[in-house]
This record gives sequence, C-alpha cells and structure tokens, in this order.
Amino acid sequence: MFVRTIAAVIAMFAALIMGASVASAAPAKYTHAQAAAQLRAAGITWTSSGGCSDRNRPNCTSFEQINQTTIAGAKTFKSASGCALTITGGTETGHASGTYSHWNGYKVDYRLTSCVTNYIKGSFSSIGGNKWKSNAGNIYYLESNHWDVTYYNCGC
Repeated sequence: MFVRTIAAVIAMFAALIMGASVASAAPAKYTHAQAAAQLRAAGITWTSSGGCSDRNRPNCTSFEQINQTTIAGAKTFKSASGCALTITGGTETGHASGTYSHWNGYKVDYRLTSCVTNYIKGSFSSIGGNKWKSNAGNIYYLESNHWDVTYYNCGC
C-alpha cells in the first residue's frame, strides 16, 4: 500500500513537471501558405497595401511564423461575431516589438468595421485605454484605423 501511494505521488509530480514543460513550450507556428489556407477556408480575407506577403517588408501582410492559436482565434472571432473579417496586418516587420508582438505571431490587425466594433464593445469587457478583453483573455485594442488584437489563446 505504501509503495503504491509513493508511486502515485511520484506519478503526479512527474505529470506536474511535464505539464509545466508543455506550458512553457514555444507556440506552434504556421507558414504563410498554411495560415492563408486556414483563413480562406473560414471566409476570412486579408489585404496588403503593397499587394505582397513578404514578412520583411512593412507594406506587406504576412502570416509567416504566425501562431496557430492566433489563426484559430481569428476563426473563432469570425464565427462568434458573424462579421465579415479582413486582416490588414500580420507578422510583417514594421509593428511594435515585444514578446506578444506581431513579429512573434501573437497579433493581427482587423479592418475597422461597425460590425467588428459593435461586437467587441458589446461582448467583451472594457479595460480602459481603448482596450477590451475577451473572456478568454485576448486583448482587442482600438487604434485610429484598425483593431490590433493580441491572441494569447484561441478562445475556442
């Protein structure tokens, strides 16, 4: 009996350690083509002022190295809101830096529409400074001409 109890405690401890390792693992990424296919299948469009997808050009809209949870979050948002959704910014250079940045795959920009704005303001909690937080913890920031969205998770 004592041996089984010790074995169970060791197994739980191992599970905790493994869980901590999984939680701190780098997020799974998509290539531009993989992300574009996911978005297209969900009816989400995107636009680029430069008509390109080169990650190293600020006038392009790229999804190269975007987090899979960011794409899943966009799909969840589109489904929940029922809004037409157009992405105007992805992982391309030219955005602010930081851990939870566009470059690191956590952010997308959405075209400013009344449907998107009304859904965000009516469904999420205002946290001040033109920011709203979803129940899943994702942050929607109303900038002058678009929504800057940080997806910490898919919100699924």
